[in-house]
Amino acid sequence: MSIFKQCDIRGVYGVDLDEAVAARLGRVVASMYPGQEIVVGGDVRLSTPALKAALIEGLMRSGARVTDVGLVPTPVLYYAKRLCAFSGGVMVTASHNPARYNGFKLMLGDLPVTPDGLRSLAERMAAGGFLECQGTLGQRDVLPEYADSLCRRFPALSTRTIVVDAGHGSMGAVAPQVLERVGQHVESLYCEMDGAFPLRDPNPAVPEHLVALRRRVLAVGADLGVGYDGDGDRVIFVDERGRVLPADRTLVLLLRHVLASSTGGGVVYDLKSSSIVMEETLAAGGRPLMERSGHAFIKRRLIAEGAILGGEISGHYFFGELGGDDALYATLMLLEVLDHLDMTLGQAIDTVPDYPITPDLRLPCPPDVAERILDELLDAFADMPIGRIDGVRVEFPSGWGLARLSVTEPLLTLRFEAHTEDQLARIQDRFVGGSPLLARLFRDAAAWAEN
Repeated sequence: MSIFKQCDIRGVYGVDLDEAVAARLGRVVASMYPGQEIVVGGDVRLSTPALKAALIEGLMRSGARVTDVGLVPTPVLYYAKRLCAFSGGVMVTASHNPARYNGFKLMLGDLPVTPDGLRSLAERMAAGGFLECQGTLGQRDVLPEYADSLCRRFPALSTRTIVVDAGHGSMGAVAPQVLERVGQHVESLYCEMDGAFPLRDPNPAVPEHLVALRRRVLAVGADLGVGYDGDGDRVIFVDERGRVLPADRTLVLLLRHVLASSTGGGVVYDLKSSSIVMEETLAAGGRPLMERSGHAFIKRRLIAEGAILGGEISGHYFFGELGGDDALYATLMLLEVLDHLDMTLGQAIDTVPDYPITPDLRLPCPPDVAERILDELLDAFADMPIGRIDGVRVEFPSGWGLARLSVTEPLLTLRFEAHTEDQLARIQDRFVGGSPLLARLFRDAAAWAEN
């Protein structure tokens, strides 16, 4: 599979990408923005220092004025870009992927890079013909300024006990200190930065990865737990009862809060989120804006629509006042919400309806077969509301069904939601039955699982 994904560049270090790739990426970015200022940061992965050095060398060889902000969470790189009005930013990270991966998140201009933009980068990297001129390199420590900005934004929060699980990622050096500065009692878990991620997978969106966090919350009687991903731009919350909270239901708590003072504001959410996000946005007087999954797609829509809030089920939360996502900012805003409600997190989340919804059902499927399945679904449900943001999403009176192609693996991903368990089963059966190819694939997968 190509290292050029829908939203970023990512692959296994030493297999899919290496220092030569990093250097050529730097040459291309600098050649696209001649003589401009580019900010560069990196996460804790063991391969990051070598890749970041090669990236910076490539940027400088083609004339960029580089500012290195060091080892930081991704939201700190975004903060630095806003603070100093840099022309572009490159973060060396593989986000939530396992330790053997690495890659690059890019902000070129004011918007995240698009799939077409990534394809253009790939073509330019292959073609060569870079600018030949010497750039400059400077360093800047923006972490203190970033922390100060958060403490100014959330100056008066009630004291709670919070377990912070940084998963050995780059938020481990930032989140505990900021939370303590705003009056919280912090219990640290896996906050020692280690790019091998020895004790916890860096993806907190998988509940099985938060077993230790749930246990610690219960053991110390904490008010909540927070689990960050490897580069600190995703967060999943655990309530005082040790329940891992779905990110879309947490988004509802945030949107109710922000829409109370910004009636008519837009809320961007990914198409895999529960229908409750749309329903609650409308009930609060906001504009629900469904978008395809992926941080770059949500962020671009947030900016384009002037929306006040965004979120996706992976644990990304986006804020209009930031122009992007920040997991620590989301943590502080949730504490502000709880203060406003005068509730525990468990009490607050129990006010959000909970519809039956499946996880992603991932079926091995060649891309050409997957495309034929989508065509069959379009024909079968031609007389019903169908969304084509990403794949095929069919709206039923009591729920929805979704089929979409994976952008990283030869898989077809299905997801279903309804208001009751019986309706969920009927929607799934009807949706799968709409495509003979999908029905056969589904039966084969079920038979394989039984054996």
